[in-house]
Amino acid sequence: MRLKKHYSSREVAALTGLSARQMRLWDAQRLVTPVIPSRRTEAGGFTERRYSPMDVYELLALAELQRRGFSVRTIRRLLDVLRDRFGLNLYQAVWGGSLTLLTDNREIYARTERGEFFNMLRNPEQPLLVLGPDAGLRTLDERGRGRRRSKRRSRKEDGSR
Repeated sequence: MRLKKHYSSREVAALTGLSARQMRLWDAQRLVTPVIPSRRTEAGGFTERRYSPMDVYELLALAELQRRGFSVRTIRRLLDVLRDRFGLNLYQAVWGGSLTLLTDNREIYARTERGEFFNMLRNPEQPLLVLGPDAGLRTLDERGRGRRRSKRRSRKEDGSR
């Protein structure tokens, strides 16, 4: 992906798979606010929102969390913990920060550079005792291995109706 100074909502939608409606909703909920917000024009319309490259990375991570089934409430909690406890934005934690985010698609964990583990959703102040390898945990920047098939498609493939 070639970095630009600003990205339009359409470009961000194409990069992230999010709809314009979803991005407007997340803007209204203050999950990700575009660097150049929409504003009313003299003709009565609105200008298009413009996103910075960091906003795009943040939206990519949010889209991945959403695809993995995490609710907006859970994502908001994660963002608050990252900011308040670790002083990071989501994109910093996912792409090259001092923290690695891991998930089993039910919980979100953080591993620090010193090897400490934290459950980001339940008790982010208390380090976890982890024995053995990180079995079943994948870093948040890894894409899920395919999407679930819909019931309609899987029945069709099985030959049943």
